[in-house]
Amino acid sequence: MGTARTSLEAFFHTRADRLLLERLDPGSAPRHVAVIMDGNGRWAAKRGLPRIAGHRAGAKAVRESIAACIELGIEYLTIYSFSSENWRRSDEEVGGLMQLFVEVLERELDSLQAQRVRVRVIGSEQGMPAATMEAFRRTEQLTARNDALTLVVALNYGGRGEIADAVRSIATDVARGELSPDDIEERTIAERLYTHDIPDPDLVIRTSGELRVSNFLLWQLAYSELWVTTVLWPDFRRGDLLRAVVDFQKRSRRFGGRS
Repeated sequence: MGTARTSLEAFFHTRADRLLLERLDPGSAPRHVAVIMDGNGRWAAKRGLPRIAGHRAGAKAVRESIAACIELGIEYLTIYSFSSENWRRSDEEVGGLMQLFVEVLERELDSLQAQRVRVRVIGSEQGMPAATMEAFRRTEQLTARNDALTLVVALNYGGRGEIADAVRSIATDVARGELSPDDIEERTIAERLYTHDIPDPDLVIRTSGELRVSNFLLWQLAYSELWVTTVLWPDFRRGDLLRAVVDFQKRSRRFGGRS
């Protein structure tokens, strides 16, 4: 434990971080943290920059969060990188994002391997550029054996669409006579979600101060703890993640029961 504490103190090195560390229980970190990364566009607009500049800056915050999760012993980090509704944005922004995904994956691959980060993609491939999907699939394959952290990238993802896909799969089995409607349980649906082999998030973080879930993991976050910060995503740092985890540890999770 002493070695682990020394490592934490070296990583979370600001005075504010050290004060938070005094309240951290290293043995009870959330297993799965999910993040709605909001505020890239506002960050860029405040600086008179194009929106893609905010997305580029946001990639640095992802790198910071990955390292912090590993340090805190968090096993899964899910990031909402591109929603099924984001296609409504300008062609210029969407095209820039798709290219940025490829650039970031190529640039960060060595770092992901060194940190033993496994990348997993969830969402729909429909409408996605071939080059972008090829870059993600290649990264998934090359990092498949890594075991320090699973980075789940929600790409062209929508919670309602995911549930609709699960229901469609169940309906197909019912029509074929392979499943009785009477046998359909919550587990039946959960096993057909994109996240069927991933634990539900313990903690969901939303940046930029917005108070909504934006069609993100609608089934999975039924009992997740929510933590909202006004910090814009490109400004999100390791200390912010630490603060969210410390706050999470103070909460009593009753899952519908009584304390």
